Amino acid sequence: MFLNFLDELRAAGIPASLKEHLILLEALDAEVIDATPEAFYYLARATYVKDEGLLDRFDQVFAKVFRGIATTYGTQATELPADWLKAVAEKYLTPEEMERIQSLGSWDEIMETLKERLAEQEGRHQGGSKWIGTGGTSPYGNSGYNPEGVRIGGESKHGRAIKVWDQREFKNLDSTRELGTRNIKVALRRLRRFAREGAADELDVEGTIDGTARAGWLDIRMRPERRNAVKLLLFLDVGGSMDPWVKLCEELFSAATAEFKNLEFFYFHNCPYEGVWKDNRRRFAERTPMWDVLHKFGHDYKLVFVGDASMSPYEITHPGGSVEHFNEEAGAVWMQRLTNTYPAAVWLNPLPEGQWGYSQSIRTFRELMSDRMYPLTLAGLDEAMRELTRKR
Repeated sequence: MFLNFLDELRAAGIPASLKEHLILLEALDAEVIDATPEAFYYLARATYVKDEGLLDRFDQVFAKVFRGIATTYGTQATELPADWLKAVAEKYLTPEEMERIQSLGSWDEIMETLKERLAEQEGRHQGGSKWIGTGGTSPYGNSGYNPEGVRIGGESKHGRAIKVWDQREFKNLDSTRELGTRNIKVALRRLRRFAREGAADELDVEGTIDGTARAGWLDIRMRPERRNAVKLLLFLDVGGSMDPWVKLCEELFSAATAEFKNLEFFYFHNCPYEGVWKDNRRRFAERTPMWDVLHKFGHDYKLVFVGDASMSPYEITHPGGSVEHFNEEAGAVWMQRLTNTYPAAVWLNPLPEGQWGYSQSIRTFRELMSDRMYPLTLAGLDEAMRELTRKR
């Protein structure tokens, strides 16, 4: 049963094993869910998908196998089963809209008419009230208006289709797609360690029940909120060759600030030296000495550099190599101090990894980072977070 579903999951790159498939069948046999397509969808997703980055691909496979929607990973199509569509039909309509529905006929009549028009119609149609196409008031098609319509492809305009055939809830969560704030948040969540610290301002439900049962009267107990205890120190390269990557760095910064309460960030240009800053508009007037950073933030901070590492090699290896000021000590010296102070450190590079070998400065930074440089992609970010979580 559902063996074609298992085959399609594997074909899409989702590591679905026979053991997981048997667990799904056992759950169905035990009737742990309601007999609805939605319940089966969530049960199957919880059983097969162990990586949030594969949610979008699972949606595509589910659509292909059970609803006949064309997918991006395969070319075979499956017939559209009307009973699945009918089971998920929900109507929240006004009395006026209900009158229009009655004029259209029952669901079975609408679906039967749809099949007939698909067989009769030739070519693309736009507008009107009968043929399947875009615009218009026909119950079928896309971008038109009908209170009980069946949307075929495209995006919803009025949100009134009985069933959106090609809806995918997790479009952005696919490891093969470009980075976005949502994807970055998913990757950063690997770097989480929860702990209860601070003031006891959260109700401890289990503790309160236990204390009340033991004491014989209401014994309200409080506890600190459970928060991410990981501390992150973020160094961002700005200006010059980093200008094309501003949007990507903004998304990374936005995701990091949302995921980590204990986050400290500083800017640098090309290579960290004796001073960094927090406001690029006052980068020369208000600098933070690097020694202050090293002394203020403890060894338990995770250090993340973000930069393309593209510059003259002298900016790294020689005193006075900086293009903005005279640095009394080479950038490599400060890099060694930083990595010695913060053993858990990685470098994220927005340049495609295939270009790294052509730059001497990138090779130098990779050596200084003990080869802990990763591309600023979803896969690279995932590897970097795994590196930061290793015990040292």
